Amino acid sequence: MTRTRVLLLVALVLATFSGVAFSLELGGAAHAAQFDDPGDLVRWGGPLVTSLVSLAGALTIGGLGVVLFVLPPGAAQERVQAVALGSGIVWTIAVLARILFTYFTVVGTPFAFDEGFDADFGFFLTGTDLGRLLLIILGMTALTTVLIAFARTFFWQAVAFLLSAATAWPFAEMSHSGSTANHGIAVNALVLHIIFVSLWTGGLVAVLVAMLAGTDRLNALRRYSSIALLSISIVVVTGLASAMIRIGSWDNLVTEYGILVLLKATATVVLALLGVRWRRQIIPHLDSVKGVLGFAALETAILGFVVGLATGLARTAPPVEQTATGALTPAEILTGRPLPPAWSWTTAVTEWNLDLIWGIFAVFTTLWYLWGVARLRRRGDTWPIHRSIAWVFAMGVLVYSTSGGVAVYGEFLFSAHMIEHMLLTMLVPVGIVLAAPVTLVARAIEVRHDGSRGMREWFLGIVHSRWIGFVGHPLIATVVFALSLMVFYYSPLLSWATTTHLGHEWMILHFLLSGYLFIQALIGVDPSPHRTPYPMRMILLMATMGFHAFFGLSLMTGEALLLPEWFGAMGRTWGDPPLVDQQTGGGIAWGIGELPTLVLSGLVILSWIRSDDREARRLDRQAVRNNDAELDEYNRMLGRLDDRSK
Repeated sequence: MTRTRVLLLVALVLATFSGVAFSLELGGAAHAAQFDDPGDLVRWGGPLVTSLVSLAGALTIGGLGVVLFVLPPGAAQERVQAVALGSGIVWTIAVLARILFTYFTVVGTPFAFDEGFDADFGFFLTGTDLGRLLLIILGMTALTTVLIAFARTFFWQAVAFLLSAATAWPFAEMSHSGSTANHGIAVNALVLHIIFVSLWTGGLVAVLVAMLAGTDRLNALRRYSSIALLSISIVVVTGLASAMIRIGSWDNLVTEYGILVLLKATATVVLALLGVRWRRQIIPHLDSVKGVLGFAALETAILGFVVGLATGLARTAPPVEQTATGALTPAEILTGRPLPPAWSWTTAVTEWNLDLIWGIFAVFTTLWYLWGVARLRRRGDTWPIHRSIAWVFAMGVLVYSTSGGVAVYGEFLFSAHMIEHMLLTMLVPVGIVLAAPVTLVARAIEVRHDGSRGMREWFLGIVHSRWIGFVGHPLIATVVFALSLMVFYYSPLLSWATTTHLGHEWMILHFLLSGYLFIQALIGVDPSPHRTPYPMRMILLMATMGFHAFFGLSLMTGEALLLPEWFGAMGRTWGDPPLVDQQTGGGIAWGIGELPTLVLSGLVILSWIRSDDREARRLDRQAVRNNDAELDEYNRMLGRLDDRSK
């Protein structure tokens, strides 16, 4: 077994390094530079170390993913976690080596620790964006490794997994996609690409290790194949998005960069076809198929070669210029994009700037939702059609809020930003809550009986956790929902969310979560540990309405421009002046924000009426069962009171 694992690892490393060497030669990154050439050691060592970082990161992320979603507790899970720990150690060391090679590549000098190295290297780490991002990555990989070493429960394993996956963000910002004119699409595409390639590649190796350790092969391969199918789909979408940004036209496919993209795409298609064979031929006849490990080793080697191609591709100059040049307008300096046309109801519909993260989230969760509904109906269960409509509506509004006109103009107009805020925090969560996704997951997904955790177990575990029990309490959810307005708009969070892509994505996530928890506490269909009396729900809703009015009024009457270095420096020649536009945003927060609140009031009242009807029917059924025992006891009590009064 040990020999087999070593051979698999060697095949993966050799295939990866072969892909690196091929892509560096084809793309020209291995050739000596005309000026400030750092030498062969740095030119070749840097990409090889980078590919090692990618491999170790993939094994860490994929291994933790298999631990969390595939394997039950036992020897196989412990073995995979040990592999993830070893990969984490290699990952951290490789990142440290990459920092050194990156420094010598940037300064254009051979690998040597001369007299001025300390000062120059220190400035590189702390005084440049690239150096700071590398330091952040080093800290995250080191902390991930420590967490893996001490994680003995699903909770800490999940924390380690989330932290390891989060390293994709600084990696994406550090790449040349961070400076592209299509910055948001490029970074989002690369973040998703890194995470799901890692789950795909590292997950395959982890499953092979688990099979060698004696786990149930059939269950392991079935569960991993679902992860692989999702990963392949997202990798294809994000790969196409990245290629479109960097290649630009069909003619550029014959450039060195285009050829590497085509080779990578071809290898990905081959891997997808191999994955189809896994699901259709190998898994259904696992006991009768020989050479499973050899077939898996072939897929692993191809995956490694793709990782190597990706490493060399990152070192190859794309045919399309990735940075804006010439005389830049204020809007281009601040946002990387020119000013859109003047805001109108037409441009609010026609202007789009795709947010891949939320677009992919909306598409895939809708497909899963409809699959769950179809599965319920196949087995004879019912599911209200209005819930499916609510989910599709919510995801449609989410896509528009994050990619449509309000998202485009939200970078330039405070009023458009406020519309986006109201949609995300008031309208989208209403649709999600009415769709009852947790109930659908609990009913449509099979229960696992071997101690492992699938999507159903994770969903219900999170819903019933103490943390959700605390933040989901109606009083806490209301306070968070209401105070978020003041805290966000009157603190540095507004600047962070407006001027950085990461901050913008966190803003969207916070608005959705805070809105969901608040609305779930009011009209939730899904199970909740808190059953708040309906009069209290109305009080909380009215208090929130009053707070919205106060916040909107403060913006409408305010004379100080929020974030003047952004909204006041766009150089707009159309629309209201920035302060007037901000005051309009305050009116939107007060006026438009109250419309969903009124709808919520109606839904709370409707739920109240239905709850009373259900309670009345329950009492009627109980009366039939016990022949009005409660009524008879009540009448006897009245009789006793009457006797005492005489």
